[in-house]
Amino acid sequence: MISIACLCGDSNLSDPTLPPAIFLMGPTASGKTDLAMALCDHLPCDIISVDSAMIYRDMNIGTATPDAEFLSRYPHRLVDILDPAESYSAADFRADALREMAQISAAGRIPLLVGGTMLYYQALLKGLATLPQADQTIRERLLQEAAEHGWEYLHQRLQRVDPVAAQRIHPNDPQRMQRALEVYELTGRSMTEMWQEQESQRLPYNVAQLCVMPGERKTLHERIEKRFHIMLGQGFEAEVRALWERGDLNLQMPSVRCVGYRQMWEYFEGRWDYPTMIEKSVIATRQLAKRQVTWLRSWDNLNNFDSADPNLTKNALKLLDGIII
Repeated sequence: MISIACLCGDSNLSDPTLPPAIFLMGPTASGKTDLAMALCDHLPCDIISVDSAMIYRDMNIGTATPDAEFLSRYPHRLVDILDPAESYSAADFRADALREMAQISAAGRIPLLVGGTMLYYQALLKGLATLPQADQTIRERLLQEAAEHGWEYLHQRLQRVDPVAAQRIHPNDPQRMQRALEVYELTGRSMTEMWQEQESQRLPYNVAQLCVMPGERKTLHERIEKRFHIMLGQGFEAEVRALWERGDLNLQMPSVRCVGYRQMWEYFEGRWDYPTMIEKSVIATRQLAKRQVTWLRSWDNLNNFDSADPNLTKNALKLLDGIII
């Protein structure tokens, strides 16, 4: 049986009795697909897409979904699974990904999760807490009580209903104290108990986490701009126009708000001209990449690789060879 040795201190990443999985992360246009292909050529991996845009059908060019020839050689799960009018949450992804990972592992192969939607990775690794939405009525009442009796009074109440949270939350931190009390009043359960439930959802896999991105931000920006112009040449405008002409989609939908699609949609609406659409699309993609890089810089247990390294595949395989038994 294939297994991955300990990479870190997190329990779900260091138990050699768990089946292996590989996470291949990185910002948009960083070269994840090329490395994924190389890994599949050398290891018994099956790819699962971790991309909140690739889930939609008829949105292949603007999402950089691999073409049919590539997909026939390197099948991707969780690609083209929804109509653009449908919604999809991190919880939906977690359920779908766990199902696909279980199938891959049962076949004696390694799930290789590839993409840049960091919220999806977090949902897989850490689970999802089912905390209730904010209740303005309760919040206003708690604020009124604090005004009358002081926050120390509310902190003492928190100690009675959630002593663990009370120990963690200082009396001079009213926002977090208010939220902890609000959760208890809405559910009858402590926030600590609900977070512990989330902890129990930790991913039941031994995970090797890889990140690929250019060493220079300028290089990533150049790749993003070049790729967008390639997309235009491939017929991106026609792809978005087909969605536009359906008549049942709008800018409030997550599918249409994907970078590039939103800017092209607004071009169709006459908000700006074609050159401005290109400029805004490139800027929006760079901003997306910046957010992804911010996530990745604070990500634990990550093995980083430079996408410009001529020995990228060799180095990645060397790392995995050292931890795959």
